[in-house]
Amino acid sequence: MPPAKPLGRLRLGVNIDHVATVRNARGGPWPDPVRAAKAAEAAGADGITAHLREDRRHITDADIDALVENLSVPLNLEMAATEEMQAIALRHKPHAVCIVPEKREERTTEGGLEVAREENHLAHFIAPLREVGCRVSIFIAADRRQIEAAHRIGAPVIELHTGAYCEHDIAGDIEARDAELERLREMATFASSLGLEVHAGHGLTFDNVKPVAAFPEVMELNIGHFLVGEAIFSGLDGSIRQMRALMDEARAEAFGDASA
Repeated sequence: MPPAKPLGRLRLGVNIDHVATVRNARGGPWPDPVRAAKAAEAAGADGITAHLREDRRHITDADIDALVENLSVPLNLEMAATEEMQAIALRHKPHAVCIVPEKREERTTEGGLEVAREENHLAHFIAPLREVGCRVSIFIAADRRQIEAAHRIGAPVIELHTGAYCEHDIAGDIEARDAELERLREMATFASSLGLEVHAGHGLTFDNVKPVAAFPEVMELNIGHFLVGEAIFSGLDGSIRQMRALMDEARAEAFGDASA
């Protein structure tokens, strides 16, 4: 049986959080996340992702203001499901809002949102965002129960957490990596069958992106920390262009040049 046809061009969202992390380490204005976002646009990013955390450890309210004012590509605002963050999103009305779990003690987002346990709260939380035109996505593990819950609350998009797959790859645990990749593949197919748009991200690198990019149901990858880190060696333009090329190669190898 031939591979399924991709549902659309694979988009690349570039997360600029850790440009702000470097800036905040010295407390000055450099490097400027908005400048990084504009450079990402020029390098081929289809959108910019920024996570406004409750503790403002990297992206700040002023950064969001400036991004909304200056971007030509869509802004994807990542945030926790709190009243404060909802108010900020409703004020700015970004193209997209991605609801993520958040703990102050974590270094980075550790897992997917527990949607099944918080269905009522999340359904009421996302409704006003959808009403003002935001594309709402829910960041979840590749788990059927969570996908079904995301569908029930009316979220049009899910973003599958690829962290476990990437961690197994780094550790060299090939069996666990391949099992997680298959789970991601199956759940991407399942989510698409429910009518959900499927995105993916967290921990993706040049070395592990292609198998995920080859999933026909996945329409967007959101990648940040690796690209910002790699920019130290090759520049932000170079790191983004290489990632874009690998994504396109994965599509072409799986489905033919016309789908890349």
